[in-house]
Amino acid sequence: MRQGRDAVSIREDIQTVFDKDPAARSTLEVICCYPGLHALWAHRIAHAFYRRRLYFPARLVSHISRALTGIEIHPGAKIGRRVFIDHGSGVVIGETAEVGDDVLIYMGVVLGGTALERTKRHPTIEDGVIIGSGASVLGPITVGRGAKVGAGSVVVHPVPPGATVVGVPGRLAGPKCRKGQERLDRGDLPDPMLRVVSRMLDRQNRIEERLRAVERSGLVGGKRQEEIAIEERIRAALKEVIDPEVGIDVVDLGLIKGITVQDSSVLVEMVLTTATCPLVDYLTDRVRQRVLGVSGVRDVEIRIFDEPWDWDRFFGQRDVLREF
Repeated sequence: MRQGRDAVSIREDIQTVFDKDPAARSTLEVICCYPGLHALWAHRIAHAFYRRRLYFPARLVSHISRALTGIEIHPGAKIGRRVFIDHGSGVVIGETAEVGDDVLIYMGVVLGGTALERTKRHPTIEDGVIIGSGASVLGPITVGRGAKVGAGSVVVHPVPPGATVVGVPGRLAGPKCRKGQERLDRGDLPDPMLRVVSRMLDRQNRIEERLRAVERSGLVGGKRQEEIAIEERIRAALKEVIDPEVGIDVVDLGLIKGITVQDSSVLVEMVLTTATCPLVDYLTDRVRQRVLGVSGVRDVEIRIFDEPWDWDRFFGQRDVLREF
């Protein structure tokens, strides 16, 4: 009966490779040329020794498997069914790690511990999780069923079922997967930091629009209505100047510090992190062309402000916040 179960398990492992790797072409190729499969088979032997408290034979089998496959799975780790380790080089799975069924692990993944005590110190990976290349999941945390961990992420907090985690440290970047989208499409992984920056830029732009509306009403400043109208046309024209590095126009990106209209002359003040920016000539030329294309403008001066990041001020503000 035991041999029958083992035969079923081996057939199931081979079928899992075909299901999760489109590069697999034949059963013979899968049996002979997939180190992830070899590592899992060796782990079952090592884990059987480990459960019987035969720790040295267990570690010896694990060590030999590591030398042959480049994959290190501690004999004490619990691995579920239909787990597939793709490529596998550099994968490390710790002693108290638990991996559920139908989990897909790519090369360089670490399921590591953060404690020195003999306790549960490695992660629990629930069913259907996908862990991208080079990701590290550290500590006795749980990655929920069907979650996705982006390549290179470092996960140190629990992950809800179906969520997507990216970045260092790992941040939740997506809601639950819709049915049929369980695969890890790296090109579509969202960027939570870009989302936050976009919201901040949007909020800043709305505030600036309100200030300009107040100016147009004549309640603020001594600008003439004609100058205000020209400034609005200039801002609209500059929205067509795109910073090629980030794909956002120079107005929404906050590179336009100020626009001063004096009759038919215009002064555009631009902010760059450094005056030696390789795109400074390109951006200033594009801005000049767009402003000169505005009706009523004959002369344009562009002034570049060099405002590098002030690290001393940043760390000073951080220290003040910590005091609270």
